[in-house]
Amino acid sequence: MLEIFTYGFMQRAFIVGNIIAVIAALIGVILILKRLALIGHTLSHVALAGVALGMLLGVYPVYTALIVSVIAGLGIENLRKKYNDYAELSLSIVLATGLGLATILISLTNSNSSIFSYLFGSISLVSWQDVMLVLPMGVLIIIIMGALYYGFFFLAFSEREAKLAGIPVKTLNILFIVLVSITISLSMRIVGGLLISSLITLPVATALQVSKSFKGTVFYSVLFSVLAVNSGLFISFYQDLAPGGTIILASVGYLLFVLLFNFTKQKVT
Repeated sequence: MLEIFTYGFMQRAFIVGNIIAVIAALIGVILILKRLALIGHTLSHVALAGVALGMLLGVYPVYTALIVSVIAGLGIENLRKKYNDYAELSLSIVLATGLGLATILISLTNSNSSIFSYLFGSISLVSWQDVMLVLPMGVLIIIIMGALYYGFFFLAFSEREAKLAGIPVKTLNILFIVLVSITISLSMRIVGGLLISSLITLPVATALQVSKSFKGTVFYSVLFSVLAVNSGLFISFYQDLAPGGTIILASVGYLLFVLLFNFTKQKVT
């Protein structure tokens, strides 16, 4: 079993994967409680346009995905204010734009296999460059989320009450959307652009079945996210499967187990 850790690419995959698991869960809790889960779905598709752009320009794709995702995230935040009563329209506009760009840029590249790895993830392609990018950025996101814990707590439940409490709502919203964009871009190597939104939401959905407090939800979200990533990486390695799919199915498995456990518990009591 431990032979998996003798391979350099798996060592890198576990380092990157566990960092992604933690930050995706932290981001996911706020997104779900703010009822903005589809932002992750939107930005993950936009990030694909950034990947294709990087390949066309001969630049490391994660860098361009980061830039494009952050720009798109800020665009969403701006459009949300313009369509205040129809906030979901901002997601549709950015998603349509991102998919259109991604389709055109991907058709211009001659690296279909490389694009595929960013769509569904690839453990064999995780490099030390990925580790050196994800490690400091991931730690920074964790520190920011921890330092601004109470601000994000208020923001998650009521922006109105957050304003009354003197919390800089606009600044926090902008900062948060930037953190979401960064998290999604960093996750593409392991989980893949088409699946990262599921890693952001599924562990939180599982945690909400276990805990009713905010702190408890955060803790269990991180726990189930880490379990899903590690389970998925093990399965991916030994069965030679795409890591993104195995990670997401592992996450679905934990959710189904918890739902079944709760159902059985209710029947017994």
